[in-house]
Amino acid sequence: MSVLADDFGREVTGVRISLTDRCNFDCVYCHNEGLGDTRGPMDPQDDEMSTDDVVRFLEVATEFGVGKVKFTGGEPMLRDDLEEIIRRTPEEMEVSMTTNGTFLPGRAEGLVEAGLDRVNVSQDALDPTEFAEITKSGAYDRVIEGVHAALDAGLDPVKLNMVVFEHTAGYVPEMVDHVVENDGLQLQLIQYMPELAGHPEWNIDIERVHGWLEEQADRVERREMHHRARYWIGKDVASDGGTVPAGDFDGGMVEIVDPVENPEFCANCHRVRVTHEGYLKGCLNRNDDLRPMGEMSRDEIRETFRETVENRVPFYGEYMVRDGNGGWEINDDYVDA
Repeated sequence: MSVLADDFGREVTGVRISLTDRCNFDCVYCHNEGLGDTRGPMDPQDDEMSTDDVVRFLEVATEFGVGKVKFTGGEPMLRDDLEEIIRRTPEEMEVSMTTNGTFLPGRAEGLVEAGLDRVNVSQDALDPTEFAEITKSGAYDRVIEGVHAALDAGLDPVKLNMVVFEHTAGYVPEMVDHVVENDGLQLQLIQYMPELAGHPEWNIDIERVHGWLEEQADRVERREMHHRARYWIGKDVASDGGTVPAGDFDGGMVEIVDPVENPEFCANCHRVRVTHEGYLKGCLNRNDDLRPMGEMSRDEIRETFRETVENRVPFYGEYMVRDGNGGWEINDDYVDA
């Protein structure tokens, strides 16, 4: 089968699967993959997709040309079957994971052997006290140990995820220096999303961060995916204006993920998401488009996948449109249709 595209020409080439809503952290900004703070008991729950369910979905997704999967949570490493899921993921898929890093020591090597290609580790501050205030966890040292375990296992580069909002914005320069000075690390600054996490008073102007990084950077690139900005910060860069391969660059890379009020970002989205309960959703920001895959037979998965892709729309620029006063409002024409 060919790759599916929505009515806006956006091909779906990747899936993001939440394996659980359980987490050993309690981050103040958590939106749990757009579902809100739904976390329950730490013990395995009956509503989580089984190993076979996850693998069956991935096998069907490859029929539609999907070539990438990212496993998330909650904390995906709370799944004891994570290695089995990765091992059984179709070989043609690139496999990545977002984790808080606390369970990487002792498991990173096994995850790589199972087929994990890349990892993102959430790290919002370099100071243990500040880290604890943001994550409500005293696991700072364990996270640092997890990053080193990932690097030792060959997951290079390790991308550090930092949500940028009132509590963390002051730590951005320190974190940038950290990835510039330490080989094998990259930094992903993620714009705070008040419409999902609440507390709009915590929001900051992400354009100020862009401006500061541009002043620091030796080179700025734009990724095709979501049209994201990448800032290469270091000394030895290409002088001919060409692309600087990560392996040939003496410094660090910082990328900003800024979806809020960004039609260009939404226009370049090529993912669908799967909740831990086995619902497909076409957009992180929406939960009015959740589609169950029934008993998750292959036919049910195929039908639901097609429906989900067919009904995807850019959140900003289509589902939400400008109201004439510089703000955003729900597009009544879309809702009525």
